[in-house]
Amino acid sequence: MNTILHKADTRGDANHGWLHSKHTFSFANYHNPERMNFGVLRVLNDDKVSESRGFGTHPHKDMEIISIPLEGDLKHMDDMGNSTIIKSGDIQVMSAGTGVMHSEFNNNPDKPVKFLQIWIIPNKQRVKPRYDQITLDTADRKNKLQQVLSPNEDDAGVWIHQNAWFNITNLDKGKVVKYNLNDAKNNGVYAFILKGDATINGQELNERDGFGVWDVKSLDIKGDSDTEILLMEVPMSLN
Repeated sequence: MNTILHKADTRGDANHGWLHSKHTFSFANYHNPERMNFGVLRVLNDDKVSESRGFGTHPHKDMEIISIPLEGDLKHMDDMGNSTIIKSGDIQVMSAGTGVMHSEFNNNPDKPVKFLQIWIIPNKQRVKPRYDQITLDTADRKNKLQQVLSPNEDDAGVWIHQNAWFNITNLDKGKVVKYNLNDAKNNGVYAFILKGDATINGQELNERDGFGVWDVKSLDIKGDSDTEILLMEVPMSLN
């Protein structure tokens, strides 16, 4: 088993006033050559956007972009004709492919919006741009794993152009779940603690810590307090 630990307070910090972002991996003005990615997981940004502010129209290409709102409502618009609101309990995916222009704004005039923006390097280049979002039943993650993303269009959750699976679990203190990798030969898992404290394969973790594990077949996950955890299983090779 190989592991890497990223404590919450070691992340890159970017405070632009209207935007406060914590970068697990190198992004924009934060550059750390030892923290470029975890396999094909290229970006994990923990964003807080002020009331009625946001990211103006900007381009992306050849990247799978996943947004997971944590608090508040996020408005998305793009040049594919989509104009939607995503909120806590939703998950959004955009395959940028040959190129897409989009914007994201806090749709709330009276409170900030908090969300994760995640970039996954795809296994196919120059695909037709695509957008999707779903609303999840968060009760389905109570003391068990809820799959929210996979490579398969027919699976539960959203899908992307990569051999990746995301799961979320809400564990009561003392509860334990086991995660079995879908592709233990090629993949690793990056666990991100959204709330509370947990122990994963013997490693104690606190809120907003990140923990990467590879060369394993499964993870034993225990809630040391009431906790919420995002598990991202991704290929470890960029090829």
